[in-house]
Amino acid sequence: MIFIKFHLRVLGITRNNKFISKCIINNSKFLCCQKTSTPYETETCLRKQLEEVFKFKNTNVSNWIIENKARALCIEYYKSQKMDRQQFLQLLAAKYAVQHDDICNIAKKLLCTESNNKRLIISYEQKLKSILTSDYQWLFLIIGRLESGVKFLVDLRTDIMELMVETKETDENIVIQQLNMTLQDLLLLWFSVGFLHLERITWQSACDILQKISDYEAIHPIKNWLDLKQRVGPYRRCYVFTHPSMPREPLVVLHTALCDIIPDSVKGIEDAKTRILGDKRKEITFQEEDKSKIKAAIFYSITSTQKGLKGIELGNYLIKEVANKVISEFPMIRELSTLSPIPNFRSWLLEKLKQDVNYIFTADECKSMQNILKEENVALGLKKIFNNSLWTNEKELCEMLREPLIRVCAWYLYKEKRRNYALNNVANFHLRNGAVMWRINWLADPSPRGVANSCGIMINYRYYLHESEKNSQNYIENYFINASEDIINIAMRQNELRSKM
Repeated sequence: MIFIKFHLRVLGITRNNKFISKCIINNSKFLCCQKTSTPYETETCLRKQLEEVFKFKNTNVSNWIIENKARALCIEYYKSQKMDRQQFLQLLAAKYAVQHDDICNIAKKLLCTESNNKRLIISYEQKLKSILTSDYQWLFLIIGRLESGVKFLVDLRTDIMELMVETKETDENIVIQQLNMTLQDLLLLWFSVGFLHLERITWQSACDILQKISDYEAIHPIKNWLDLKQRVGPYRRCYVFTHPSMPREPLVVLHTALCDIIPDSVKGIEDAKTRILGDKRKEITFQEEDKSKIKAAIFYSITSTQKGLKGIELGNYLIKEVANKVISEFPMIRELSTLSPIPNFRSWLLEKLKQDVNYIFTADECKSMQNILKEENVALGLKKIFNNSLWTNEKELCEMLREPLIRVCAWYLYKEKRRNYALNNVANFHLRNGAVMWRINWLADPSPRGVANSCGIMINYRYYLHESEKNSQNYIENYFINASEDIINIAMRQNELRSKM
């Protein structure tokens, strides 16, 4: 670990500890003194506390009393185990949803009302509006007013989405989906970009924030404290979005490298810094950065940290805000680009090889692969060597694989679709954000993670800010993928191979 873990972990207090007696959420204390309980007792306690909260709905009782009941419910939920939580969510989704019979009755009365009876029409409309609002939406609004209540709801939605995946029964799944949609709509409202705060992270930032930046990094794991210090130091920029209700919790983290050119590999980012620094070996400060040499800003890692905010677009706004920030700070920047991973490409490739090796290789390439692998079955041979990253050290094999894998990767990114959008989720994210597929880079990330994801291949997505809105609209509305001529030509070569099958 780079720093001593937050005091919750030191005390042995975790979100899943059923014996918890002091619940601390993001430095805010929800206190309860409870005896340890069995799973059955916990589930019963959750049910009772839920009933206690709803007992005060539509009453004139002070909000302070209702909020205290809601706080106790949150504490009990955090204490409980997975099975108890899921039973609680199933109860919430079924019992406290909108009542369809009531809706139908009011709707019939409204339809039967004379059009000139405005008073009665408005009365029925108000009743209809009220009963179309589920009871659990009222509960979410109460919890959202609590200190750290918004964070609780974000975590709650994580559990709801997990339950949706695990629920096979159709009718039950539908009510869970409705619960999810109701909470998502509230979070969409609360986490609109106008409420978010853009914050730059440096080595002088708070210790717990730096720890979270390290823990959340999902693309290029941070090795040690020196690595972290470099990523938030000179010629780098690290920005996060935070929310007033979750002030010490980064929602999205964007790492940016300031370079002289657009690098074609992870190592290329370091090489750019070396070229810019020249003979300087001493540690420099932000004030000593040579702005005249910064021509490109590279977004090399973007991470959404909260699973409960899935489907709420935050990363796209962060990229554009950071782009404007770095351009205003470094006026010589002319190029904005990502250096992005291609997750799941290797899995897709192995599946295609299993189906038909001729989908990937020409006849001549197959023969060459057989000779190099010393294996008649090329698909089986590649599956074996792709189990680890050691093959990247074999020069002859790498040279042989380079052209066919770049060719099929271009096809995968440019042509493979899901619901008419790019199949690859990272590609879909940047294309929706208005970027252009620009360059595919061979063995750009030869780390075990990079090889496991995409055989080490990475891609640059270019951002032309004056065109991004038009590109985004064209992709979302017309499914048009904006790509460089080079990528299109490479993908078409793969298309020619497919047509000969």
